[in-house]
Amino acid sequence: MNDFYPKIEPFNHFLFEVSDEHSLYVEQCGNPQGEPVVFLHGGPGLGCTIHDRRFFDPEKYHIILFDQRGCGRSLPHGHLVNNETNLLVEDLEKIRKVLKINKWHIFGGSWGSVLSLIYAQAHPETIKSLVLRGIFLARDQDINWTYSGGGSTKIFADHWQEFLDTTDFTEEKITTKAIYDVLMGIDKKSAMTMAKAWSKWEISCCTLLPNDKFLEECTLDESCWTLARHAFHYMVNNCFLSENQIINHCEKIAHIPTVIVHGRYDIVCPFENAWLLHQQLPNSQLMLSSSAGHASIEPETRHLLINATKDMLHIKN
Repeated sequence: MNDFYPKIEPFNHFLFEVSDEHSLYVEQCGNPQGEPVVFLHGGPGLGCTIHDRRFFDPEKYHIILFDQRGCGRSLPHGHLVNNETNLLVEDLEKIRKVLKINKWHIFGGSWGSVLSLIYAQAHPETIKSLVLRGIFLARDQDINWTYSGGGSTKIFADHWQEFLDTTDFTEEKITTKAIYDVLMGIDKKSAMTMAKAWSKWEISCCTLLPNDKFLEECTLDESCWTLARHAFHYMVNNCFLSENQIINHCEKIAHIPTVIVHGRYDIVCPFENAWLLHQQLPNSQLMLSSSAGHASIEPETRHLLINATKDMLHIKN
């Protein structure tokens, strides 16, 4: 199976002021003259890691990564004012223009798949291809599945019970809004307890096999604070999208070469999401990762994603 490309360092990084309130951390890696590709991280709220650069051949790609508003190294950390999907789309377009890129490839997973699709539907003329992983469609049913005692809690019932015990919630009282109210409340200790408990619950569901290192990396204080608070900020607002917006506008991107990679045993975002999207995109390939859950670090998923980035290099448009 294909492993990550070797570790690389950015040849350039900067803070990019996209509004009076928000500055984004942006980095460029690989070959400045190579095929431009932008990596859209998940969450909402995670930020990019050093491994995210490694899905792409650094000799052939101009690799652009950035931390979305309030995430990772972007400033101010954790800031949720003027943090909405349409503004993230505008940020992405501003980055493309400031880097003087005409057309680029988009690579996004989980929440990054939402942002990839919404951006592509708004700016299809800028897209060479899409590589999407762990499809989230941001519908009510998708939010309920993971965020308010839906289907995922029946499969990982032990992890869900640990979350309930840690936060003193009961099945009868748990709602997305109830968790959001704690995360946004004035009691910062309770908010951090909730953020850690939620992050542990979600990340524990991400891999088919338990991965303690991955869990530890994703539940550090700064990481879980933005992962939980950003996620619920978006979910209580229906991701700032209309119901079924992604599927309803797929005709705008039907011509774009697209690879969809999805884990057969993805409990965070069920495989049905990828199947439905594939049916709406006649120029898409659906690659089933038959031994994986949701995370991009799982070996078969990583293998399929790296194969997809190799294939992207042959697209001429």
